[in-house]
Amino acid sequence: MTIRLNGKDHPLDTSLSVQELLVSIGLGQKPLVVELNKKALFPREYEQSVLADGDQVEVITIAAGG
Repeated sequence: MTIRLNGKDHPLDTSLSVQELLVSIGLGQKPLVVELNKKALFPREYEQSVLADGDQVEVITIAAGG
């Protein structure tokens, strides 16, 4: 199965939730904005949003600064 992660193909061995994907790429505890197929998700939706072949995921990290 392959998803599109931030514009690049990203192979997955098995179906994952968005939360599991974030943990697998090292972003599980970071403040983020996540879009799944061009729809912004609330953090409470990450666990129940299961990825399917061909899904498009955009992950944007939030950084504070001045």
